[in-house]
Amino acid sequence: MEVSIAYSAKLLKEANNIVLTAHVHPDGDALGSLLALNAYLSAQGKQVRMLLDDEIPRTFKFLSDWEKVKKPDSSESQADLLVVLDSSDLERIGKVRDAVKAPILNLDHHISNLKFADYWYIDSQAAATGEIIVKLFKEVDAIITPSMATALFTAIATDCGFFRFANTSAETLIFASELVAAGAKPHIISEHLDTKPRAVIEVLPKVLETLEIVDCGQSGQIATLTLRQEILANLRDETEGFINYPRNIEGVEIAIMFKEADNNIRVSLRSRSADVSQIALAFGGGGHARAAGCTVTEPLNIAKRLIIEAAKKQLAKGFKIE
Repeated sequence: MEVSIAYSAKLLKEANNIVLTAHVHPDGDALGSLLALNAYLSAQGKQVRMLLDDEIPRTFKFLSDWEKVKKPDSSESQADLLVVLDSSDLERIGKVRDAVKAPILNLDHHISNLKFADYWYIDSQAAATGEIIVKLFKEVDAIITPSMATALFTAIATDCGFFRFANTSAETLIFASELVAAGAKPHIISEHLDTKPRAVIEVLPKVLETLEIVDCGQSGQIATLTLRQEILANLRDETEGFINYPRNIEGVEIAIMFKEADNNIRVSLRSRSADVSQIALAFGGGGHARAAGCTVTEPLNIAKRLIIEAAKKQLAKGFKIE
């Protein structure tokens, strides 16, 4: 059932035992939204658990209470409400979907959302789920502490490229300003996010050596990076930002990064104006028009061929987003 922010607040108020979760491979929006909502609900005296079926990236371990996020275990537990954040598909929360039995409230901003929950509030115009949490806090007149403001600023800023991407709206900037007034410090947040381990910098030349360009004529170019397992072994999944290198090449319309795992290939898609969410959806993934992703259960060479062919078809449609 589609619900309003006010009804979402009502559901949270009526529930006492609440589980919060977000998608696997958590990014700044997922974690920032999760931690801020946990802080608010805990302050209201709720019994709150944060479950994620994945590790917390080193990059985000400056956020308060990240260590309270736990992995789901094999036992099944009950709750009054399971809140799924920043996830367009129930599969995206991994083992949490089977570990918790409760009505589901989904707060999300992905245009590809499958409306899988019992209750959902989806705002595809929001730059980040963090914006939805800000609206929720405004609805209930929540006091936003500096740590909550830091989490929410991180959520919003990371999902709109620190206010450089096309999803940045006037409301995005207003919310960011309010969060700074509440105690978020952008220079400290960006310092944490931009600092990389030495191993990441040292492996960058090897990553860039995998760059391939596919010329699609007047439609533009497709640029790819391929991260084999031997490269990823030294990175501990510290690959954030790599895809920006091919995306920023003059003439490139779609950038694709392939990450080789044991049994599948993780694919990240970025574009200037083509709708790459349609490519991701065709392979069971999702995301936004200019930033999407999926997982392909095929050998690397086949996965690359399939995704590149899909990207060519998307470019050939000539449909571009303003």
